[in-house]
Amino acid sequence: MPLIRVAKRLTLAFYLFYFSLPVFAQQSAGYDFPEIRRLDPTDMSFRQLMSDVEANRIRLASIRNNRSSSTPEETAGHLTIYQYTTRPGDDLFFLAARSNIPYSALASLNRISSPTAVEAGNIILLPSCPGIFIPVNSDSDLEMILRAARQNNQGSVELRIAVAGIPQSFLFFPGADFTPTERAFFLNSGFRFPLRNYRISSSYGMRIDPFSGDHSMHQGIDLAAPEGTEVYAAADGVITAAGYDPVYGNYIIISHSNRWTSLYGHLQIIYSTLRSEVKSGSLIGRVGSTGQSTGPHLHFELRQDGMAFDPAGRLRP
Repeated sequence: MPLIRVAKRLTLAFYLFYFSLPVFAQQSAGYDFPEIRRLDPTDMSFRQLMSDVEANRIRLASIRNNRSSSTPEETAGHLTIYQYTTRPGDDLFFLAARSNIPYSALASLNRISSPTAVEAGNIILLPSCPGIFIPVNSDSDLEMILRAARQNNQGSVELRIAVAGIPQSFLFFPGADFTPTERAFFLNSGFRFPLRNYRISSSYGMRIDPFSGDHSMHQGIDLAAPEGTEVYAAADGVITAAGYDPVYGNYIIISHSNRWTSLYGHLQIIYSTLRSEVKSGSLIGRVGSTGQSTGPHLHFELRQDGMAFDPAGRLRP
């Protein structure tokens, strides 16, 4: 298994020593990946990243043009990982353009499931070689799709990389990029429907309240389904509220990136616990008819900064 090699490039002696250390040794000794403080040529680490990226592009071009027969292991041997802490206004596409690295490489290495998942203060790993990184333990929708399209693992090499300080196993496909289907999925990935089978029984907007008879704002959508139907998280996030409410019955609120929250009401059973992390598609409960409900259904809301939005236009099947 090749080692990811990094260097702080302080003195030649320290460089040679550090460059040969495996990821686990670097982490256990308290070392981090070389840090880029600014994405401009005044930053020495950024200049080195640019040099490494260009060298690896030339290597990959030689392989594609049959001028080189380097194996994936040999190509991965030239891979260096840098780290950068995002600033306000940074997004995935800016980082990709500024560092000359495809956003598919940044997204797959950092396990970013949608373009909106990058926020100020995030530590982003920047690989010096373009390619696709697929976690061996894939769990998000995007990772499952990437893995399914590359089931034979041909042209890959297994690496151990510490993401957020946690060593993880990846299959690295040097020079690979998103397929058109994967790119479309990634760019359009927002929130998934929390039920697999449903009927929309009440839409977002003004309606006659079935209990009071008054016109009132319905701030979500009602998805009718048999009692006990599995309810899934609409996106990655953290459970910030779970319990019983006189109106919503048994409910769950999940906080997502970019200040979004999703609410799941009238549940029969709650499987998730407060402050637990969930992945998109995780089972979090079952459809019920608790609280103010006229029958088994899921009341689902999407809010950003506390303001409700129509979920119908932001959900993908």
